Amino acid sequence: MRRVGTVILGLLLAAAMAFPAAAAETIKIGAILSVTGPASFLGAPEAKTLEMQVADVNRKGGILGRKVELIVKDSGASPEKAFSFAKQLIEEEKVFAIIGPSTSGETMKIKGLAEEGKTILMSCAAAEVIVNPVAKYVFKTPQKDSDAVIMIFQQMKKMKISKIGVVSSNTGFGGAGKAQIEALAPKHGITIVANEVYDKAASDLTAEVTKLKAANVEAVINWSIEPAQAIVIKNARQIGLKVPIFQSHGFGNIKYVDAAGEAAEGVMFPAGRLLVADQLPKDHPQRALLLQYKKDYQSYCQGEECSTFGGHAFDAFIILQKAIEKAGSTDKEKVRTAIENLKGVVGTAGIFNFSPTDHNGLDIDAFVMLVVRNGKFTIL
Repeated sequence: MRRVGTVILGLLLAAAMAFPAAAAETIKIGAILSVTGPASFLGAPEAKTLEMQVADVNRKGGILGRKVELIVKDSGASPEKAFSFAKQLIEEEKVFAIIGPSTSGETMKIKGLAEEGKTILMSCAAAEVIVNPVAKYVFKTPQKDSDAVIMIFQQMKKMKISKIGVVSSNTGFGGAGKAQIEALAPKHGITIVANEVYDKAASDLTAEVTKLKAANVEAVINWSIEPAQAIVIKNARQIGLKVPIFQSHGFGNIKYVDAAGEAAEGVMFPAGRLLVADQLPKDHPQRALLLQYKKDYQSYCQGEECSTFGGHAFDAFIILQKAIEKAGSTDKEKVRTAIENLKGVVGTAGIFNFSPTDHNGLDIDAFVMLVVRNGKFTIL
């Protein structure tokens, strides 16, 4: 009996020792992305990028010797779905971190859940309110919308523009950008003489741009991430509004240019350098990474052009990877602290330098002003 008991005890001890090892086999990373629906132009390239990165990392042995398990949830750009998926990923799947959501409205909806669940959230959305004020577990990879506004105003100053019209979508991103434009305009000698908000699903914006024309604006800023960006441009040109048109950094997808056609010629906007990687000096610190990402993405996606949006997911993943390696652990608190101390991380959006008071890690130098010339993006 003593021998049998010893054997059983040994088996139980072995099972107890094996269980945590089995549980530690993978690093679970959740992703809440708008793969389908009205924001699929954001979420689809983000999902493809993460799938590509995880496959590559796992092929090389994983992170700290552990494979990464990616769990993608398609929110369809719905804040309610994003909230439900976040609860599921945190409470049931017990993920190490969440990448996404794709949109600002979704991110703000789940920000509190990430804080309560002490789960690192690497948002792929742009609104500055995501990280301002700072939330302990919430970070974001796109550049600040306030810096994008300042870049536009600096260009307007060069062009001696002072009287503008603003149009923005009724989304989290649109509202946040509109607020930044209104707050920063007086500081840059800009007067807003017309200010219109449109539905994100609008198919005709003639009425809105007609009001801008009637106000004798010297330039137009459109702030949105939806396909309606192309409609603003087309409708403005159709009614004979010939003033310069500026877009937000949400314009960083060549499909918008294709949709607007000839009307897009001359449109200006701030963006990261991914879209013009081949135009950068050979010694630029981002050039090699940007060109490699573009090459890898096109190969993985059978020739599909990459966009700045997929780049936001790319950056989120490499930041998590570097923080885990820096911490030498997947302890959430240690990794969260490691992110706050990452410096000089070269990404697609810029070179990240985080701190306990800066959970974005980018400044205005992450942007360059681009212009549409002959249907392509070029440095202004």
